[in-house]
Amino acid sequence: MAISAFRGTRLPLLHPPQLPAVRGVPSGLRKFNYRSKRFTLLAQYSQTQDLFSSRLQNSIENLPKLVEDIVQTSINTGPRGAIRLAQGIQAFVGVGSEWLTDVSKSRSSTSGLPTELQLGLLSPLYLRRLFERMGATYIKLGQFIASSPTLFPPEYVEEFQNCFDRTPAVPFGEIKRTLLEDLGRPIESVYEYVDPTPIASASVAQVHGARLRGSQDDVVIKVLKPGIEDVLVADLNFVYVVARILEFLNPELSRTSMVGIVKDIRESMLEEVDFKKEAANIESFRRYLEAMGLTRQATAPKVYQHCSTRRVLTMERLYGVPLTDLDSISSLVSSPENSLITALNVWFGSLLACETFHADVHAGNLWLLRDGRIGFLDFGIVGRISPKTWAAMDLFLASIATEEYESMASALIEMGATDKDIDAKAFARDLEKIFSSIQARTGYRISCCNSQRNNYKYYCCVCKYSG
Repeated sequence: MAISAFRGTRLPLLHPPQLPAVRGVPSGLRKFNYRSKRFTLLAQYSQTQDLFSSRLQNSIENLPKLVEDIVQTSINTGPRGAIRLAQGIQAFVGVGSEWLTDVSKSRSSTSGLPTELQLGLLSPLYLRRLFERMGATYIKLGQFIASSPTLFPPEYVEEFQNCFDRTPAVPFGEIKRTLLEDLGRPIESVYEYVDPTPIASASVAQVHGARLRGSQDDVVIKVLKPGIEDVLVADLNFVYVVARILEFLNPELSRTSMVGIVKDIRESMLEEVDFKKEAANIESFRRYLEAMGLTRQATAPKVYQHCSTRRVLTMERLYGVPLTDLDSISSLVSSPENSLITALNVWFGSLLACETFHADVHAGNLWLLRDGRIGFLDFGIVGRISPKTWAAMDLFLASIATEEYESMASALIEMGATDKDIDAKAFARDLEKIFSSIQARTGYRISCCNSQRNNYKYYCCVCKYSG
């Protein structure tokens, strides 16, 4: 009711001003021009009012849901939110103190202040240190920066490479406490020895070398860092609330699926701290390699179930080098290119044949082993493609080959590339215009073929010159 009354009210400040008379123009024409401009201005004002009222109405309707969501998320976060805020302030002050110390040392020299110090905490070095002090969530963000050379400057990409396996280590005493609590028996009864110096320290876990008692197998123990779950929950809930508020204030952001992306990130990162799920992912990948006859080309570490829990994962130790270490790779195999192609083929095959696929493939997780095989490590973050999506992809590629644009449109809608309630026929006509335009302007057309092998259908799409 209040909105209707507002829309019916005319605001004097927005009334068009009286237009001055112009010499040499007939009075009837001047009157016509005045009325025409007045009509146009009123029409624009009315449209603006309608748009504003519509957005206001939507905001009022969505406000209770937003408040309920924020309250529920805050309840789920609990005291962890306040603790993380204090830790964030402490991290900022700590890195800021390091920067001030370096500035004071640099000023005593005659060479002047280096560019890195001039940037302050936004420089690659100090920003990386800040992310490391903030913990798991921000280290994951640092890993994203390191993996995105097309999005970030090279100096940031290079500096954040340190976030992959050289993050601050947890004291071994805390690691031993976790092992004792989760295994439920003395550590000496399970492992002959455990190296107190970690092999790697990542964002959520720490890896130590060890040897099993009895079998004498060399293993690695992946141990969840203490308190990491609380940190992730607090940080990710904060990011989720910010995304919800931003979408509420600017509904246009909903087109970017910001909240949906944050939800997916939150779910995947919280799954990463459950090592029972990671163990299941590894076993699934190993079954895929055996079923496809790929055990001579690639492998994943064997999981020792009797000494693995939700926070402790004991695995076979694999010896090799990251695929990015070209000098070391050349000393192990004669053709590094073939090794890379093998890794890509095995990974792409897992998209089709495996229940889950490795979704965190980077230099630290993809190794060339001493025996020439590709070693896939760290299955904490995996992806899943539903049969429904694969069926839609199959239809989409087939429709490209046959140039059936309505089938192409239906497949894209099914895959979630568009809203569900769009006009499929109109979408098909637009797709046809796009493909025809590409062919007309470039002289190339997309051509697809398919083949069948091992009960799987393979498509190959190429651009062919038709001019």
